[in-house]
Amino acid sequence: MFAFSAEPIDVALLTSQLARPEAGACITFEGWVRNHNQGQGVLRLEYEAYEPLAVKEGELILGEAMRKFNVCDAHCVHRVGSLEIGDTAVWVGVTAAHRDEAYRASRYIIDEIKARVPIWKKEHYARGDSGWVNCEQSGSATA
Repeated sequence: MFAFSAEPIDVALLTSQLARPEAGACITFEGWVRNHNQGQGVLRLEYEAYEPLAVKEGELILGEAMRKFNVCDAHCVHRVGSLEIGDTAVWVGVTAAHRDEAYRASRYIIDEIKARVPIWKKEHYARGDSGWVNCEQSGSATA
């Protein structure tokens, strides 16, 4: 499941949806909005996505991770809209029989999402200006 949300991500709910009796490991990743990027103070972010293509590509990435790393389940939710410092911008959850597969799948998913999914962010800087950047190209104001 890959999805976008204009509302805050409910991490506890999403994590609970990953429970599987065959899973011995659950790895979750949260990317948070931080207050700086590439030497500049950041006040907030805005995310936009081309959702029809982004959801399709996100689902492909999750499927790849499930096959490649033999995981039980994998989900990802990315925020769109305006986010404040400390907000969760992206959440990835993976369950697998063993921790190694879960860790590797989680890393694969977030790296591929940043590289392949059409998501852009507008950084609002402390000095008063702002700029749009593709998530992969920026130092990313999320973790």
